[in-house]
Amino acid sequence: MNKKPATRQCVGCRESFEKRNLIRVIKTPEGEIQLDVTGKSNGRGAYLCKNTECLKKARKNQGLNRSLKMAIPDEIYEQLEKELSEI
Repeated sequence: MNKKPATRQCVGCRESFEKRNLIRVIKTPEGEIQLDVTGKSNGRGAYLCKNTECLKKARKNQGLNRSLKMAIPDEIYEQLEKELSEI
């Protein structure tokens, strides 16, 4: 019996994709926001497509704020945008 691949919803475009095709953004137990490249780090996670357009949509519709249950400062969005462009 084959297992179905895990799907997650992008907080930007709100579409569902396989987990491995998305980038995980986490809020660590210390309250820091960071990209989780491995997808296995501890913390509350939210998922984004691997493009900056979805990050911009998530910023506009407050998707990350809702998913991570905290206000995300502008510096974090800029840092995430820079890290996304390097991927």
